[in-house]
Amino acid sequence: MNENILIVDDEKEIADLIEVYLKNDGYNVYKFYNGIDALKCIEETKLDLAILDVMLPDVDGFHMCQKIREKYFYPIIMLTAKVEDGDKIMGLTIGE
Repeated sequence: MNENILIVDDEKEIADLIEVYLKNDGYNVYKFYNGIDALKCIEETKLDLAILDVMLPDVDGFHMCQKIREKYFYPIIMLTAKVEDGDKIMGLTIGE
C-alpha cells in the first residue's frame, strides 16, 4: 500500500492517534498541526485522502477543503465538534 494520507488537526493527541492507526495499516502519513503547513503539503505532495479538522487556529478546514477542490478530487474527511445543521450542510457542499 502506497496511499498518501494527509492529517491536519491542531489537537496533537488526535492527530497522533490517527497517524498511529494509519501507519500500522501501511499508509504513508503527512501530519500537520496547522493549516498553513498543510496547504504547502497539498501543493507539493500527491495525496489520496485528506482528514481535516474544521476548527484550526490559522486556516479552517472549510477553507482547506475549498483549496483542495480547486485542483484535486480525492476524498476528504472532515473532523468537527460542531453540531449545527448549517455547519454540516456547509461541510457536505463546500467541496462540490
